[in-house]
Amino acid sequence: MLKLSDNLTFLKSKPFFLNEKEIQWVEETLQSMTLHEKVGQLFCPIGGSDNKQELEAFIKEYHPGGIMYRPDIGAKIQETHRLLQELSPVPLLISANLEAGGNGIATDGTYFGKQMQVAATDNEEMAYKLGLVAGREGRVAGCNWAFAPIVDIDMNYRNPITNVRTYGSDPIRVAQMSKAFMKGIHESGLAAAVKHFPGDGVDDRDQHLLSSVNTLSAEEWDQTFGMVYQEMIDSGTKSIMAGHIMLPEYSRELVPGIKDEQIMPATLAPELLNGLLREKLGFNGLIVTDASPMLGFTTSERREVAVPKAIASGCDMFLFNRNIKEDYEFMLNGIETGILTLERVDEAVTRVLALKASLGLHAQKEMGTLVPDAAELSVLQCEEHKVWARECADQSVTLVKDTQKLLPISADQYKRVRLYVLGDQDGGLKEGGSVTQPFIDSLVSAGFEVDLYNDKQVNFQELFMSVNEFKKNYDLIIYVANLETASNQTSVRINWQQPLNANAPWFVKDIPTLFVSVANPYHLQDVPMVKTYINAYSSNEYVVGAVVDKILGKSEFKGKNPVDPFCGKWDTRF
Repeated sequence: MLKLSDNLTFLKSKPFFLNEKEIQWVEETLQSMTLHEKVGQLFCPIGGSDNKQELEAFIKEYHPGGIMYRPDIGAKIQETHRLLQELSPVPLLISANLEAGGNGIATDGTYFGKQMQVAATDNEEMAYKLGLVAGREGRVAGCNWAFAPIVDIDMNYRNPITNVRTYGSDPIRVAQMSKAFMKGIHESGLAAAVKHFPGDGVDDRDQHLLSSVNTLSAEEWDQTFGMVYQEMIDSGTKSIMAGHIMLPEYSRELVPGIKDEQIMPATLAPELLNGLLREKLGFNGLIVTDASPMLGFTTSERREVAVPKAIASGCDMFLFNRNIKEDYEFMLNGIETGILTLERVDEAVTRVLALKASLGLHAQKEMGTLVPDAAELSVLQCEEHKVWARECADQSVTLVKDTQKLLPISADQYKRVRLYVLGDQDGGLKEGGSVTQPFIDSLVSAGFEVDLYNDKQVNFQELFMSVNEFKKNYDLIIYVANLETASNQTSVRINWQQPLNANAPWFVKDIPTLFVSVANPYHLQDVPMVKTYINAYSSNEYVVGAVVDKILGKSEFKGKNPVDPFCGKWDTRF
């Protein structure tokens, strides 16, 4: 068993900074645990029930160290979190993807804006405000652990999952924005989990679907992702999420002679977790795996080996399960077979408990304050947070090009508008809302007549309509694309309606055409022929209002491109 009395420096130093009393709680809690209870602390499963009896039985059987629920109504999720903390003998780490605001846990929380939207303001104060909004609203919902910020660098515009979830393609801006965000999170009383080590955004594939590859050389990685992670570690991040991402050049440098088939994603690569992250970068906090049902993990090793191997390799906590009962047994079996040592279990559990102690969770449990009172839910979408979100939208909307000198527009000049909306479907794990009606309402209020294209049924009469007849009907065409990035997609591209690409902009030479993207900055690769193009990065009400104000000339475009929206293609620029 790991004797914490021999590791006081480890617990007293960055990032935990525990005092003697907190160290005592960690040591006594660890020593009081059975092996089954220790193994439970390694797991952070996905929550699915709010039934007291079911939750009580679950905690009694598995003793989880943490848990994460998908977003729900604030009052409901708060009550579930309160019940969980009351039932668990050891306070739980309760996590959420608080990447874009309080909506990461409360559906009635503030959707402040995607990270790339914040980056487009080029204002670190706005990243700090995002951290405050996410942290404050996450805290009142009962969370104490934010799976954010994302410090991936969006180097490859074809990557289908990083995209607007990142602070862009400039490593320096990524580091500055991420540190400002984390400051807001920490001031709100939550721990940040920086993700996804060793860094996504280089490959054009999604680690949800395979083990993706960061192909940078060791020197290139040090200057980019390595610099960002060093900045976050030096700034005090308490936890880092390891991705199912391979870093082959660094694995080869750290393990000379390693064979290609032996190279593993970071979650199963001790040379990356220990040699690179812990030893070279000096990270002493908690390492949590990314979600373990992802194919990047499940296809790398037989699961009965992979489950204990993730902890043996250097991760301290195991995120989500395919089947909690089976994974729990796999972890225990791994200890019996020697894949995972008892010493390593104690070390991992020590870090789990140390994170809890650093947040004061043990003291809060004694006082009954782990989850705030229901009255504090008033902070969800409070006026201050909405004002900040409007400011962010105003500062971020980016005019990428207007080579036809179309803007600003007015109803006097372009009365009849045909509106095409691409995507804009709610559901799944996408957090953005529909922008169709808000755009229609805003344009109508400005005096335009708006005809919404029906993308559910092809109008064959229009499909073969003469150019001159079509021109008689409309003065202006507006496209709004809300094709949001989400896990388990192989691409985020425009797929036109069939047959004959019925909703494609065949008319750009005959009718002025404006294209607005509210979810992906790279659509110019598919519509290079459009002469006026705007990026807005997030599909919330504040962005819609800001876009309409700017195309009407009521407000200036202030956003700065956080990435290359021209996708490196010459024909997208003119």
